[in-house]
Amino acid sequence: MPQHDRVIIAIDFDGTLVDHRYPEIGDPVPGAVETVKMLQRAGCCWILLTMRSGAFLDKAHVWCTEHGLYPWALNHNPEQHSWTNSPKIYAHWYIDDAAIGCPLLANPRPGGRPMVDWEGIRDLLPASVLIERDSQ
Repeated sequence: MPQHDRVIIAIDFDGTLVDHRYPEIGDPVPGAVETVKMLQRAGCCWILLTMRSGAFLDKAHVWCTEHGLYPWALNHNPEQHSWTNSPKIYAHWYIDDAAIGCPLLANPRPGGRPMVDWEGIRDLLPASVLIERDSQ
Protein backbone atom coordinates (compact mmCIF):
# COMPACT_ATOMS: atom_id res chain seq x y z
CA MET A 1 0.00 0.00 0.00
CA PRO A 2 1.38 3.43 -0.87
CA GLN A 3 2.60 6.00 1.59
CA HIS A 4 0.92 9.15 0.33
CA ASP A 5 1.78 12.47 1.96
CA ARG A 6 -1.71 13.82 1.26
CA VAL A 7 -5.15 12.62 2.17
CA ILE A 8 -7.01 11.05 -0.76
CA ILE A 9 -10.77 11.56 -0.78
CA ALA A 10 -13.16 9.96 -3.28
CA ILE A 11 -16.20 12.19 -3.82
CA ASP A 12 -19.39 11.21 -5.61
CA PHE A 13 -21.16 13.65 -7.94
CA ASP A 14 -24.96 13.23 -8.08
CA GLY A 15 -26.48 13.72 -4.63
CA THR A 16 -23.11 14.72 -3.23
CA LEU A 17 -21.80 17.71 -5.18
CA VAL A 18 -25.05 18.39 -7.05
CA ASP A 19 -28.71 17.54 -6.57
CA HIS A 20 -29.83 14.30 -8.26
CA ARG A 21 -31.00 15.18 -11.78
CA TYR A 22 -29.12 12.62 -13.87
CA PRO A 23 -28.57 12.75 -16.81
CA GLU A 24 -28.80 16.51 -16.31
CA ILE A 25 -26.68 18.29 -13.71
CA GLY A 26 -28.58 19.52 -10.69
CA ASP A 27 -28.01 22.55 -8.51
CA PRO A 28 -24.98 22.54 -6.20
CA VAL A 29 -25.58 20.83 -2.87
CA PRO A 30 -25.32 23.51 -0.14
CA GLY A 31 -21.77 23.71 1.21
CA ALA A 32 -20.29 21.27 -1.32
CA VAL A 33 -18.24 23.70 -3.41
CA GLU A 34 -16.95 25.58 -0.35
CA THR A 35 -15.94 22.40 1.46
CA VAL A 36 -14.15 20.83 -1.51
CA LYS A 37 -12.29 24.11 -2.11
CA MET A 38 -11.26 24.03 1.55
CA LEU A 39 -10.00 20.46 1.13
CA GLN A 40 -8.06 21.49 -2.00
CA ARG A 41 -6.45 24.38 -0.12
CA ALA A 42 -5.51 21.95 2.65
CA GLY A 43 -3.62 19.88 0.07
CA CYS A 44 -6.01 16.94 -0.17
CA CYS A 45 -6.15 14.95 -3.40
CA TRP A 46 -9.71 14.24 -4.43
CA ILE A 47 -11.05 11.82 -6.96
CA LEU A 48 -14.36 12.41 -8.70
CA LEU A 49 -15.87 8.95 -8.18
CA THR A 50 -19.16 8.68 -10.02
CA MET A 51 -21.26 6.27 -12.05
CA ARG A 52 -21.14 8.85 -14.85
CA SER A 53 -19.02 7.94 -17.86
CA GLY A 54 -18.34 9.20 -21.36
CA ALA A 55 -19.99 12.52 -22.20
CA PHE A 56 -21.86 12.53 -18.87
CA LEU A 57 -18.57 12.27 -16.97
CA ASP A 58 -17.09 15.00 -19.17
CA LYS A 59 -20.00 17.30 -18.28
CA ALA A 60 -19.53 16.59 -14.56
CA HIS A 61 -15.82 17.36 -14.86
CA VAL A 62 -16.55 20.63 -16.67
CA TRP A 63 -19.08 21.55 -13.96
CA CYS A 64 -16.40 20.93 -11.32
CA THR A 65 -13.77 23.09 -12.99
CA GLU A 66 -16.29 25.86 -13.67
CA HIS A 67 -16.91 25.92 -9.91
CA GLY A 68 -13.20 25.95 -9.00
CA LEU A 69 -13.06 22.25 -8.12
CA TYR A 70 -10.10 20.42 -9.61
CA PRO A 71 -10.16 16.65 -9.14
CA TRP A 72 -6.87 14.83 -8.98
CA ALA A 73 -8.44 12.07 -11.08
CA LEU A 74 -11.73 10.88 -12.58
CA ASN A 75 -13.04 7.46 -11.54
CA HIS A 76 -9.57 6.06 -10.80
CA ASN A 77 -6.58 6.51 -8.52
CA PRO A 78 -3.61 7.23 -10.79
CA GLU A 79 -1.10 5.77 -8.31
CA GLN A 80 -2.63 2.46 -7.31
CA HIS A 81 -1.66 0.58 -10.49
CA SER A 82 1.85 0.32 -9.05
CA TRP A 83 0.72 -1.88 -6.15
CA THR A 84 -2.61 -3.50 -7.15
CA ASN A 85 -4.70 -4.49 -10.14
CA SER A 86 -7.94 -4.11 -8.22
CA PRO A 87 -10.61 -1.94 -9.87
CA LYS A 88 -11.69 -0.62 -6.46
CA ILE A 89 -10.54 2.98 -6.09
CA TYR A 90 -8.14 3.44 -3.17
CA ALA A 91 -8.85 6.48 -1.00
CA HIS A 92 -8.64 7.31 2.69
CA TRP A 93 -12.26 8.50 2.76
CA TYR A 94 -15.33 8.25 0.53
CA ILE A 95 -18.02 10.92 0.52
CA ASP A 96 -21.20 9.63 -1.12
CA ASP A 97 -24.88 10.19 -0.43
CA ALA A 98 -25.37 6.41 -0.69
CA ALA A 99 -22.80 5.59 2.00
CA ILE A 100 -24.09 4.31 5.32
CA GLY A 101 -23.40 6.91 7.98
CA CYS A 102 -22.97 9.81 5.58
CA PRO A 103 -24.81 12.82 7.00
CA LEU A 104 -27.73 13.77 4.75
CA LEU A 105 -30.07 16.71 4.22
CA ALA A 106 -33.68 16.46 3.18
CA ASN A 107 -34.11 17.76 -0.35
CA PRO A 108 -36.37 20.84 -0.50
CA ARG A 109 -37.33 19.98 -4.09
CA PRO A 110 -40.61 18.02 -4.12
CA GLY A 111 -39.77 14.36 -4.70
CA GLY A 112 -36.05 15.09 -4.53
CA ARG A 113 -33.69 12.52 -3.05
CA PRO A 114 -31.68 13.34 0.09
CA MET A 115 -28.26 14.88 -0.46
CA VAL A 116 -25.00 15.11 1.47
CA ASP A 117 -24.94 17.45 4.46
CA TRP A 118 -21.57 19.13 3.95
CA GLU A 119 -21.70 20.86 7.33
CA GLY A 120 -21.96 17.39 8.83
CA ILE A 121 -19.04 16.24 6.68
CA ARG A 122 -16.90 19.15 7.94
CA ASP A 123 -17.76 18.12 11.51
CA LEU A 124 -16.49 14.59 10.78
CA LEU A 125 -13.16 15.64 9.23
CA PRO A 126 -10.14 15.77 11.55
CA ALA A 127 -8.93 19.31 12.21
CA SER A 128 -5.50 18.39 10.81
CA VAL A 129 -7.07 17.84 7.37
CA LEU A 130 -8.71 21.25 7.36
CA ILE A 131 -5.51 23.20 7.98
CA GLU A 132 -4.45 24.99 4.81
CA ARG A 133 -0.94 24.25 3.66
CA ASP A 134 1.39 27.18 3.12
CA SER A 135 2.47 25.80 -0.26
CA GLN A 136 -1.06 25.83 -1.67
